[in-house]
Amino acid sequence: MERPEAEVNSNECENMSRKKEISEECEANTMDSLLEMPFATIDTKDDCGLTDVPQINLEGSEENEWISKDQIKKKKKKHKGYQPNYFLSIPITNKEITGGIKILQNAIIQEDKRLAKAMTSDGSFHITLLVMLLHEDEVNIGVDALLELKPFIEEILQGKHLTLPFQGVDTFGHHVGFVKLAEGDHMNPLLEIAEAAKRTFQEKGILAGESRSFKPHLTFMKLSKVPWLRKVGVKKIDPKFYEKFISHRFGEEVVHRIDLCSMLKKKQSNGYYHCESSIVIGKRPIGIRDLINEALQRERMVLKSKVKQIKELLFQPEIQAKIRRELFEERSINNSNQENDVDFTATLT
Repeated sequence: MERPEAEVNSNECENMSRKKEISEECEANTMDSLLEMPFATIDTKDDCGLTDVPQINLEGSEENEWISKDQIKKKKKKHKGYQPNYFLSIPITNKEITGGIKILQNAIIQEDKRLAKAMTSDGSFHITLLVMLLHEDEVNIGVDALLELKPFIEEILQGKHLTLPFQGVDTFGHHVGFVKLAEGDHMNPLLEIAEAAKRTFQEKGILAGESRSFKPHLTFMKLSKVPWLRKVGVKKIDPKFYEKFISHRFGEEVVHRIDLCSMLKKKQSNGYYHCESSIVIGKRPIGIRDLINEALQRERMVLKSKVKQIKELLFQPEIQAKIRRELFEERSINNSNQENDVDFTATLT
């Protein structure tokens, strides 16, 4: 008589064990997704909108308590469903750097061939400057924001080059492997540019950046690219795989371009992300493509300015009254002509 009960308990234990396994896998996948973001310190409380909200004053009035609770609700609502789909990219094109990364990737694959598909593909190496959410009808607003960012960057750089030296390797939680940006005088202008970008896009009403700490890095692999790795026991990047590159100098990248890229749209044939628009910065020799892009963007800005002027003109009361008056007069003339045609036809018959 006790066997059925034992079987039930056994099934319950198995179900609980399975639920726990699924829960752990979901949690790990969630953390992998968070760690892919271009930010060093990720506070899950902040993602829920709780860290920056003023605390309730217990000695204050009920009104203050209600305001604080309302702020929490608004903060939660703002963060709910925020999943970035666009980003500002600084492309890494120096062959010394990309070649060094390929050597690093091959060394890791030699240690564990299952990690081959976790590697960042050729042509897509970059530094993420800012992430954002752009709906389809907001992409043009994002392009405008990028164009408006250029003079701020030029003011920060004061005509100087921005050179980024890369040295050493590290990981985010042993899930995302990246080449480190070395410390130096380049950090301040880079952080200023990132802050200017965040401010410029947010002033356009775009949900961008949020409040996470910005840590520039060059990703070369991430386990979340290959979900089945966790199922076969590969849950972390073993530090032994890259220990020879801990202090390796990969080279320097002179920043010459910033792109507005899509995370979701199909990549270009060279492996780089789908690019909506770009700005050229610094004194790098400009190619034909750069000249064409610059010219198109200038024309676009001029055209947009003219369209704005026309809209403002059309909204003026006196202009609207004049348009209505002319339309009314035109209708009256048309009606009169039709009546004359009818009278003329009647006369002939």
